Amino acid sequence: MDNPTKNKAYLLPMLMAACVIFGLWLGTLFTSGDFTFSNVPIRGKYQKFQDIIEILNENYVDSLNGDELFEAAISDMLHKLDPHSNYIPAKDLKAVNESIEGQFGGIGVRFFIIRDTICVTNVIPGSPSETVGLKAGDKIIAVDGKKVTNKKITNEKVMKLLKGKEDTSVALTISRKGKRITKNLIRGIIQIQSVSAAYMMTPTIGYLKIDEFSVTTGNEFKLAALKLKQEGMKKLILDLRGNPGGVMQSAIEIADQFLQKDALIVRVKGVHSGEQTYKATSDGILQDTPLAILINSNSASASEILAGALQDNDRGTIVGRRSFGKGLVQEDRRLRDGSNLRMTIARYYIASGRCIQKPYSEGFDAYMQDQLNRYNDEELFHVDKKYFVDSLKYKTVKGRTVYGSSGIMPDVFIALDTLGTSMYFTELRFSQAFNGFAFDYIQDKRQNWKSLDEFVTSFQVDELLLNQFTQFAEKELKIKTDRVGLKTSKNLIKRTLKAEIARQIWLENGYFKITNTTDNEVQKALKIVQ
Repeated sequence: MDNPTKNKAYLLPMLMAACVIFGLWLGTLFTSGDFTFSNVPIRGKYQKFQDIIEILNENYVDSLNGDELFEAAISDMLHKLDPHSNYIPAKDLKAVNESIEGQFGGIGVRFFIIRDTICVTNVIPGSPSETVGLKAGDKIIAVDGKKVTNKKITNEKVMKLLKGKEDTSVALTISRKGKRITKNLIRGIIQIQSVSAAYMMTPTIGYLKIDEFSVTTGNEFKLAALKLKQEGMKKLILDLRGNPGGVMQSAIEIADQFLQKDALIVRVKGVHSGEQTYKATSDGILQDTPLAILINSNSASASEILAGALQDNDRGTIVGRRSFGKGLVQEDRRLRDGSNLRMTIARYYIASGRCIQKPYSEGFDAYMQDQLNRYNDEELFHVDKKYFVDSLKYKTVKGRTVYGSSGIMPDVFIALDTLGTSMYFTELRFSQAFNGFAFDYIQDKRQNWKSLDEFVTSFQVDELLLNQFTQFAEKELKIKTDRVGLKTSKNLIKRTLKAEIARQIWLENGYFKITNTTDNEVQKALKIVQ
């Protein structure tokens, strides 16, 4: 059993060190001694930290990891204010900015790692990889002459090797049908597609999925919607499930496509940032398109702005489960060392006047446990009526009642579908089993089907192929075949395998065209728009 006294004795100096380093950092942020905090000059208030750190450096029993304590102290302080203000170290800022900007410098391939080998599943059209002739099915065995096979390698390490500044060079040695080929590439700007799927579910009903909101998402959405309209789209299912948010302006741009001129989209208010109001223009290309919007507990932030604006303007039917509940707006401030302060500057209020930020009075840890609590409270399976109280009532443009606080409440609740799940399926799903087997299976079959539609109707995962798949998982990934789990999840495993094979040929359109046929939420949305 741990000794509480001993633990406290160990933690105290560490906490003191964190405070010391944090205090010194504050001193570097401000250039003059006349800056005050709580009416006390910074230099005077934190002078004692200099003395403490000198004592610790000279006398503490162990060496101190100053950077680690420093960054932990900053994050802890910001999380005392709210759960979404955050500190981003300089080393992590590049990846964060790529997500926001929707692009990065690279070669333009999709890959995964199996058998300690980098396997190319797709080559992005127009990318440097396509230019030099890389193909889906290639295996990268060396980068700039350094071997990358038969050794432990992570996705992060691969990205570091392949990504880089535009116009820089990288040499790849690949294996293709047993032959070694060297390709010299010049990196280019690779667009991150935030609109991951867009296809026609029926001759008149389109499906469009947005994974996140970057700077480019508004334009991506418009182009995808125009293409669907050209293919005959009269109605739309917009899938925001699992979308964590991102750039607010992109959500506003997409809402604008659906709303009539001057319809209120969102209002943003902050003590220091003032108030800003965003309304629809006359430019929307989907103003008369019937609409259903899919959300779940992982739909957050900009997703909630978009879903809430459409709900409050009676512009579409929200289908699914209560969204995350993030009603705060952040602004980034670059610090002198290249790191970033992401600071909450405002709350947003959707058209009905509600702010859907869920409470965070019990602290950061409790806030982050909310998703688990929803599952334990069975909120994912039943409507939780505690959120339907008079004090939270708001009215839509047409007078319908909606409820504020703790997320967007769907108009049509759909319980989480767990039919056919098992521990065996979960183990397969979170391994490389499906994409690894699919990669091997289609090596000589990519031209077998003329179109995705032909594949959907003609290809079936039969018992022989299913048996080959379970043997692959057992041999390559050491996932022992669970006969009970296999019987429970057989249909789910077959469908997932077919969807993964489709994804490696037709990307996300292929995957979702398979899975959406049995997705309860998508099928309910389909009935609603029909």
